[in-house]
Amino acid sequence: MYTRLCAFLSKASLMLAVVGLIAIILCVQYQVFGRYVLNDTPTWAEALALMLVIYVTSLGLAVGVRDAGHIGLESIIVLLPESIRLKLEILIHLLVGGFGGLMAWNGYLWTTLKWSDTKPMLGVPSGMDYVPLVIAGTLIVLFSIEHIIALFQGKEVEPAWN
Repeated sequence: MYTRLCAFLSKASLMLAVVGLIAIILCVQYQVFGRYVLNDTPTWAEALALMLVIYVTSLGLAVGVRDAGHIGLESIIVLLPESIRLKLEILIHLLVGGFGGLMAWNGYLWTTLKWSDTKPMLGVPSGMDYVPLVIAGTLIVLFSIEHIIALFQGKEVEPAWN
């Protein structure tokens, strides 16, 4: 059940990241059209595209952690005996999960600190720049726990996009 939840969250994050990429492309295209065709550059388009890049990158990071798309130390670990390899893999996932927890916590602190400030080009709270850190950090913690459970069960975490 937990694996299905994580697979759903990963797939939903990946789909949201794709929608975000399309939105980035549309923003940039509109900015180019406004600048060169209408001779009236829409100032909000660049600011929105930059904010969307943060969201897309954060979601992609979380999906990469779950689907093992990140750079790992597996080339050395596979050469070790099974008992040591298992302990090191658990340690790696604990460290990644700890990083995700710190990312979520500090993202939350920055979100609350900057929420009352307004982004001049968009008119939205500046804290929105830090919300993706909270989301991605939380997902990284959940996905790291899933990997640790799978290691104890002797299973592999299947990528959600398969």
